[in-house]
Amino acid sequence: MSEIYSPEPQPPGAESAGDMLRAATARVLGDLLTDAARETLADGATTQELWSKLEELGLPSALAPEKFGGFGVPVAEALSLLAVAGEYALPLPLADTMLAGFLLGKAGMEAPSGPLTVAPRAELTIDAGGRATGWAWDVPWGRHARSVVIVAETAGRRVIVAVPQSAAKVETGANVAGDPRDTIRFEAAVVAIAPAPFSLLDVRAAGAATRALMLAGALRAVTAMTTQYAEERKQFGRAIGKFQAIQQSLAVLAGQSASATAAADMAADAVAAWGQVLAPAVAAAKIRCGEAAGTGAAIAHQVHGAIGFTREHRLHHYTRRLWAWRDEYGREAEWARRLGSHLVAAGPAGLWPAITAI
Repeated sequence: MSEIYSPEPQPPGAESAGDMLRAATARVLGDLLTDAARETLADGATTQELWSKLEELGLPSALAPEKFGGFGVPVAEALSLLAVAGEYALPLPLADTMLAGFLLGKAGMEAPSGPLTVAPRAELTIDAGGRATGWAWDVPWGRHARSVVIVAETAGRRVIVAVPQSAAKVETGANVAGDPRDTIRFEAAVVAIAPAPFSLLDVRAAGAATRALMLAGALRAVTAMTTQYAEERKQFGRAIGKFQAIQQSLAVLAGQSASATAAADMAADAVAAWGQVLAPAVAAAKIRCGEAAGTGAAIAHQVHGAIGFTREHRLHHYTRRLWAWRDEYGREAEWARRLGSHLVAAGPAGLWPAITAI
């Protein structure tokens, strides 16, 4: 895998901090995510060795403020690491830990150590003593998280809390890729709490941006994998990639991947800017990446044929996560409604400025 997805070599002195981080991330993932390791990580298991390597690079805290242990690199550069994680279909909560640290940092809170996660949906009440009761569902990697970060409206105020693992009861679940998506329940839990200086929509948009970046990375890997297979697989005495129908499919796949990469970059820039354009820009990106994921996965399986559906072939590690990440933090229909509402609200005079601002 590593020889296929290694970054293009840079001329001496041309590498930015982001380039070096991405290259280091790719090396670690390429070395450690072997086929045997993927089998170990199947069905929601984790490996401390791989997570420790990610922590050694500082990746889980890449989006945290510098005063809380972050890199100090631009937000968009830090988010680009998730595209690398997507290229290796990383089955660990890197995106969720990064997002949790980012949100806690914006609220002036230091993130707990270890794997973290953010609840996409939750109900929460805070009693007079500051203890939290509630539940959250579809929580990524909930059973493995040291703390679950929740942003919710309660008693007329919007708060962010970090519920420690020790205070939570977990009902296990999984997405289509087999990665944990759990239900978390807690009662009168002692939690870290602060006012949330952002909306629930902002949180959902930031989460959708992480999935858009991973979708784009996974599509790049699927495109490389499918092109290589078409060059190697022989039928009627020649490589199937020589047939016009296959060439057309590969061209469509490459186009979908390129579009997703551009859209994901736009989402990363929107999160970095963190302003009024956040939700509309992420909406457009998540729509485009979701559409590309559906089309790309279908083409990849068509070109690979029956072998691509087997457990032994690595393609399914990618396509199942394409399908899973497409669902998370909102599918195309949800974000299309939000984007449409935004453009309608701009009115006739504001329509073009609203479009060009995205």
